[in-house]
Amino acid sequence: MPIFLIFVLAMLIMAFASLYYSKILFFVEVAVALIAFAVVLISTINFKKYMRAMVKDSVMAVADVSPEYLEEMKFPCAILGESGEILLYNKRFRQLFFKNHDAVNESIFSYLKDDTIDSLCKSSSVVESEFEGKKLSIYSNSVDKGYMISVVDNTYYKNLEKEFYDTKKSVALVVLDNLDDFSTDGDNDATKAMITVENLLSRWSQKHNCLFRKLSDSKYLIIFDEKVLRVQIEKKFRILDKVRQIEIGSKNATVSIGIGRGCDTLKESHVNAKKALDMALGRGGDQVAILSKGEYEFYGGVSKGVEKTSKVRVRIIAESIKNAIHSADKVLIMGHKFADLDCIGAACGIYSTVTKTFSKRAYVVCDTEKSMAKPLIESLSQHNSDMFISVDRAQSMANEKTLLFIVDTHSPNFVESEKVHKACGKVVVIDHHRKMVNFIDDADVFFHEPTASSASEMVTELISYLGDDGLSRIEAEGLLSGIMLDTKNFVINTGVRTFEAAAYLRKKSADTVTVRHMFSSSIDNYKDKHEIVSRSFVVNNCAVSTINGIVKNARLLSAQAADEMLTIQDVYASFVIAQIDSKTVNISARSYGKINVQLIMEKLGGGGHQNMAAVQLSDTTVEKAKETLISIIKLS
Repeated sequence: MPIFLIFVLAMLIMAFASLYYSKILFFVEVAVALIAFAVVLISTINFKKYMRAMVKDSVMAVADVSPEYLEEMKFPCAILGESGEILLYNKRFRQLFFKNHDAVNESIFSYLKDDTIDSLCKSSSVVESEFEGKKLSIYSNSVDKGYMISVVDNTYYKNLEKEFYDTKKSVALVVLDNLDDFSTDGDNDATKAMITVENLLSRWSQKHNCLFRKLSDSKYLIIFDEKVLRVQIEKKFRILDKVRQIEIGSKNATVSIGIGRGCDTLKESHVNAKKALDMALGRGGDQVAILSKGEYEFYGGVSKGVEKTSKVRVRIIAESIKNAIHSADKVLIMGHKFADLDCIGAACGIYSTVTKTFSKRAYVVCDTEKSMAKPLIESLSQHNSDMFISVDRAQSMANEKTLLFIVDTHSPNFVESEKVHKACGKVVVIDHHRKMVNFIDDADVFFHEPTASSASEMVTELISYLGDDGLSRIEAEGLLSGIMLDTKNFVINTGVRTFEAAAYLRKKSADTVTVRHMFSSSIDNYKDKHEIVSRSFVVNNCAVSTINGIVKNARLLSAQAADEMLTIQDVYASFVIAQIDSKTVNISARSYGKINVQLIMEKLGGGGHQNMAAVQLSDTTVEKAKETLISIIKLS
């Protein structure tokens, strides 16, 4: 056909050239060219019909399928070749896809979104596809040298399904985080903040056709459709930013939102919304937590937590702890793996109160060789050689009457020993890190305060209610060292209660010079730390550095270097990557608050606090960990 068309075109050109010599010759040549074109066109059409007939005969001979058989099918059906070419089809198939014209030998992928025969016909299940707005379900069977497909138009049912899921209800509980904070400046400011936030939430609910109800002065209920929730997720819940822009006096309002999603009933969704709200508040507030099928999603969380000035909760917790200590035969105190000064400081504070005020046997469970608080451990051991015990000894001592204090962590994966945790009958958790999804949910007392500077600050407050007659100078210095560590010498995460705790410990004879010596390091460590800092580079205001090879005290060195990197101009967060052993890579993360390093570490499987977090990665290298970290920083 192309060759004949070229000849016809050449004949027409020659005819126009002959026009200069003879009009008769011109008309003769044009007539011959048109006759030749008509003959070629008719021959081609007849040839295509002949080929289609041959293809159909071949299909019936090879695949043993006849047109009559296909026409009897109640669904649109077709026979495809091995590459997806259409060989045979019934009337319903033609009406669905190509109406009046013949499509034999055309590719099926001209009509369906699938692009390979494997994705269309070799799938083990039904294939969902679309054509001209229709939603199709395609079933396939193999025939000799090809495939037979049946098409079901499920547009009505798919739209019905979409409408069902789009209108499925989710329950949201909203809490104004810092109402007490506004109350400190007067009742008028608190009332104004309440009304402003309430009006904003009410307008937002009306705009999105949601049910909005006020439950109390600072708590609200919103019920909305799934399609509304999907839009808010895509927009990263801009409502948080709008609330944050509300400024009364010198303070900005923030809200926490807990959402129960994908539940069969509104009651179940409401229960999940409560759990999600507790999680959002436990992570410092100013964020949205969504609980769906047992999995949490988080959005927001860029503000610092609001410090709680009321100590009523501490007194209630203290009473519960008193009862737990009285009913126990012995007490074990345990922190997280690779215990630091805050962990050991909080542990020694609990130890002092239990042994001296309540006269109960108590032990601190710690792997002292792997601890990052060896100077403090050595000082405490000199005063009481029986204070620290190994994990194995603790496990042999633990029973149903044993009370276990877990300090400076609330995750069962991070505790010094999960076996000791499971062996003890009662558990008290004291922690300040932002709440993680996988937390200890079977604790008898769960004292969690994400706005506290440190676990040592929380323990210091408890001691003042539990009894502090026996708190020695070295134990007070241990608690003060924990506060100084997590506040970077009272620079970050400090509030009124932080300084109250420090003043209280100072009254208990804590020597700040002695505490400062606990942070000192050797000249070699000092040189190594500054070498790490000198190798750092900045990505999106985040300083990143690595430690070459496996070095001694890599965790401690990483933490110190990360702290030092925060002093670099225009650096808001720092990360140091180190190879701990042949299979594990550790990342230490630090921040002064502008960047939430906990969120970044959680994406890698770790956790911590907004200003201090870490993660341990298995079966990877420093270079791979660095590449992954940089990609997350760029997306954050």
